[in-house]
Amino acid sequence: MTKIWGDRMRKVILTMEENKKYETIKKLVETNGNKRRAATELDCTVRHINRMIKGYNEKGKEFFVHGNKGRKPAHTLENETKQNILDLYLTKYEDANFTHYSELLEEYENIKVSPSTIHTILMEENIISPKATRNKRKNLAKKLREQLKIAKTKKEITDLHNAIIAIEDAHPRRPRCAYFGEMLQMDASLHNWFGQGKCQLHIAVDDATGNIVGAYFDNQETLKGYYNVLHQVLTQYGIPYMFYTDRRTVFEYTKKKSPSVEEDTFTQFGYACKQLGIEIKTSSVAQAKGRVERMFQTLQSRLVIEMRLAGISTIDQANEFLNHYIKKFNEKFALPIDNIKSVFEKQPDNEKINLTLAVLVGRKVDNGHCIKLDKKYFRPINSNGNPVHYYKGTHCLVIRAFNGELFGCINEQVYALEEIPLHQHSSKNFDFKKLSEKPKKKYIPPMNHPWRNSSFERFVESQKHTKKVS
Repeated sequence: MTKIWGDRMRKVILTMEENKKYETIKKLVETNGNKRRAATELDCTVRHINRMIKGYNEKGKEFFVHGNKGRKPAHTLENETKQNILDLYLTKYEDANFTHYSELLEEYENIKVSPSTIHTILMEENIISPKATRNKRKNLAKKLREQLKIAKTKKEITDLHNAIIAIEDAHPRRPRCAYFGEMLQMDASLHNWFGQGKCQLHIAVDDATGNIVGAYFDNQETLKGYYNVLHQVLTQYGIPYMFYTDRRTVFEYTKKKSPSVEEDTFTQFGYACKQLGIEIKTSSVAQAKGRVERMFQTLQSRLVIEMRLAGISTIDQANEFLNHYIKKFNEKFALPIDNIKSVFEKQPDNEKINLTLAVLVGRKVDNGHCIKLDKKYFRPINSNGNPVHYYKGTHCLVIRAFNGELFGCINEQVYALEEIPLHQHSSKNFDFKKLSEKPKKKYIPPMNHPWRNSSFERFVESQKHTKKVS
């Protein structure tokens, strides 16, 4: 007994709940009181009262101390790891939302922590996720302003001012389309995507599934950018029913009095879509395309960091990176395509795609029976490889196919365009064999080529008329 009470003399600190149990059992033992009354008082069973009496007799007050008191939980992070998570976010992954940051830590830093743990660590330093809700932002701003009132040093005041975050506007939501390919929302976003100055990312997002079906970087928002997106859609999925986009120069008919063909980008893109049977719907309200607008927010949070970690520094590298990144992105965030009915039409053949996604330029034949384009001279060539001559001033519609091939449409006839070199490749005095060779045959698109002068010009006039009426 001496040993037992010697142990009891050690200083033991109990919580209020633990002390209540101790005092009740101590009184019960010393007065040989009623166990049922004690069980009612402590809201437990008589069996548990007997267990506590036994523990009191063996260990005294120490028995009532919770077994985990003062013990560090097994899953608790070390302070060094916490500091490392904080430092990495501030120096390397500052644009990432907390879920993405959790993935990046596991992939690149071999640190496996949950988004909620990251949230706890960073919120202690008043760091909020870029994807935080409006209420979270408002609550944090309110908390920081309260701290600002009692701040004393200049450093505290400056830090609190820098930590107050503006409230983010949300885009209104609407139901998704029923079918895959029913509507693709298309737009471009100007942003510093890979640290070498701002450029435009063109994307098309399927409204029903949220899949990015086409993506392409260019220096500006261009017809080339949207053609590359459309090329990806056509070759990978087929012909969609509709594009939904905003009223930019690429998609809205220019209001100039007499626009040149190359400036009339809407007519070119619109005519290409008309040949494929794709409807174009435009809106001047950015919020109407909430799906693609929210997609840009996500990509600006995730893609920028991924490309920085991959060492991307040029547009060519960025477009190559997109090829595999978009597949991974869709697997993670988009709805499965197999679960939703597709209304994409069958893919056109490569020749039709190449000729349909063409850039048009209007030119006049000069007195040398040639046309001038990009400071170079070209002459029309027929299918037999022989040059064709037209009078000076004859109109020629230059067609730059998607793969870069050049054709000219003159008086409803399509020709190949052959560049005239600065110097002859052979000499009539010394290269007899080469001169005796017959001209090589040239590929000429068939007469149902989509850019025939008459049909295209009718489309141009219809666009002008539609614009005037509206």
